[in-house]
Amino acid sequence: MRKNSEQFEGQLPNEEVMLLFRKHPVVMRKGLIIASAGLLVGPLLTTLLTTEFGMNLFNMTEIPSMNFFFGALLASFLLSMILFFPSWMSWYFSTYLLTDQRFVQIKYKGFFNKNVVDIGLDNISMINYEVKGIQETLLGFGTIVIQTYVGELVIHEVHHPAKLQAKLTSTLKELGYLKQSQTPYLGNTDNNE
Repeated sequence: MRKNSEQFEGQLPNEEVMLLFRKHPVVMRKGLIIASAGLLVGPLLTTLLTTEFGMNLFNMTEIPSMNFFFGALLASFLLSMILFFPSWMSWYFSTYLLTDQRFVQIKYKGFFNKNVVDIGLDNISMINYEVKGIQETLLGFGTIVIQTYVGELVIHEVHHPAKLQAKLTSTLKELGYLKQSQTPYLGNTDNNE
């Protein structure tokens, strides 16, 4: 049973959530494409049934009515939502949390696959970001790399990675965990030009 003050499953006593973020909604693009194809099923079926080939294929004597078309369209909307739901669910429930004690990655894939990564804040040595390519630049997403003493945690497709990296870094500095002086790269600041 969850306590009222518990904001996520596995939250430690006296642990405060400092920052919560998700990936950019662009991660749902595959589900959106599949759902769009599902949306076409009803209208395409109605179009097929209005042809001579379709009427012969299904042994129909008259062309489908407008009620059939709207019923097929409604069924297509329902099919589209069913096809899109797993992608939305994976995006919505996959969260990244920075607490005052640790960084937690909770990642869902489908209905039955959950992965949790827990990194103590004292293990984080550096946080970097990367925006690579025209799609990432235009849509405003990129990759955050959290370097620890035992490896790195790479988080792809994060919304506004520069702002998030600055926020993560400043929060870690406020908590006294980031030992190195790390500030976001803002371009050439030399005045010797």
